[in-house]
Amino acid sequence: MRKRVSAIRSFIIFCGPTSLFFLTVILIPFLFGIYLTFTNWNGISATGFGFSGLDNYRVVIADKVFWKSFWLTLRFVFFTVLFTNTVAFFLAYALTSGVRGQNTLRAGFFTPNLVGGIILGLIWNFLFGNVFTFIGKSLGLDLLSISMLSKPETAFWALVIVSVWQYSGYMMVIYIAGFTNMPNDVMEAASIDGATKGKRLTKIIIPLMVPSFIICVFLTLQRSFMVYDVNLALTNGGPFKTTQLISMHVYEKAFLAQDFAVGQAEAVFLFLIVALVTITQLYFSKKLEAEA
Repeated sequence: MRKRVSAIRSFIIFCGPTSLFFLTVILIPFLFGIYLTFTNWNGISATGFGFSGLDNYRVVIADKVFWKSFWLTLRFVFFTVLFTNTVAFFLAYALTSGVRGQNTLRAGFFTPNLVGGIILGLIWNFLFGNVFTFIGKSLGLDLLSISMLSKPETAFWALVIVSVWQYSGYMMVIYIAGFTNMPNDVMEAASIDGATKGKRLTKIIIPLMVPSFIICVFLTLQRSFMVYDVNLALTNGGPFKTTQLISMHVYEKAFLAQDFAVGQAEAVFLFLIVALVTITQLYFSKKLEAEA
């Protein structure tokens, strides 16, 4: 009995605060949010919640604006994940090769990740709208003379560029950890056997880096699907709502249009999609890791 009481006391002391935080901040609001999707609450009414069944989910399925934002987000996620991990991998590869000042360069490339999304978006909004256009007009470069944020086809790529710039430094650190944990004897044996840098990269380094790829792709997927602050500060969904990603659409539906139940249904739908994509990515990544 004393051992059981001691075990319970130890659990309360060491795990109690974390469990309480998880319960009150994550689990209960999540379950309550799912409950709200079956009501007609508008987010401000104090008269109670009327049960509406699956009506909110039917509205989501029929909402063309929601699906437009969803497919735009999928496109954004694809290019952001691809470019972020490509840039981060080759940055890590270059900064583990013994170049002079590599520690300073690592800190410099990691710094954008420390800047808040709102501040980051405002900085790049100023760069695209003022600095780059001034340079373009001064040098007679038509490509830079007009802000990328002013056209729908270029505003999307501006959003991708800023997101890649923000995430690459963080993912670079994870790839650097993978490079530093790589067995030196394998690389030395490959060099002795006459393997070129290209062969070592494709036949040895990349297969051994699969665990790092799994982590980085997972984190980039999660961050890209949930991006809101950069989208708000950089483009605010414009021009003409052509860069309104799914998180911004859900926010506007719930809080600006005061259709909270439908917005919550869209959030739950987005959660299920992200969970499905993430589980699929982890399954195939683990399978690839086992084969490697």
